[in-house]
Amino acid sequence: MNEKLKEVLETLRAKYADSPGGSEAGFSALTRLVSGVTCQALIRDFPPLVIDEPPVLGGTNAGPNPVELVLAALGTCQEIMYALMGALIGVALDQVEVKVTGYLDLKGLLALNEDTPAGFSEIRVETKLASQDDPEKVKKLIEMVEKHCPVLDTLARPVRVNGKAWLNGNRLNL
Repeated sequence: MNEKLKEVLETLRAKYADSPGGSEAGFSALTRLVSGVTCQALIRDFPPLVIDEPPVLGGTNAGPNPVELVLAALGTCQEIMYALMGALIGVALDQVEVKVTGYLDLKGLLALNEDTPAGFSEIRVETKLASQDDPEKVKKLIEMVEKHCPVLDTLARPVRVNGKAWLNGNRLNL
């Protein structure tokens, strides 16, 4: 069990437990189209993350595509939550591996059918855990992760997305 993770999480929980507000956190990424369908994502102080499509979708395969990043975000968020919640409730995990597979209909993406959603119609998550702890404790951990994983929550419920657009420095009214 990771005592440092437990300490970090308990400190955060204590800080916000009795706070009526002020617990909101903002995260951001700046992305740019570089060439063709190759993009860069600038996140915090990390080197640019290259996002691209496979050749079959017009890319050069220089990096994962956006929908693969969504799947990776879900899998890694689940793994992080297993580490955090496991440390919090005292479940020692020897292995956490998450395979996430998404299915989408290309007719939506390619604007061939206006009634076909462009995004995933289904996402399947397979989690492999290894632990010597009591299976009932591990089940409780799984329930906590499923309930508190931010990416899973974001994907599973309607979320407001507000957009603005500018053309040559002037805001467009959409």
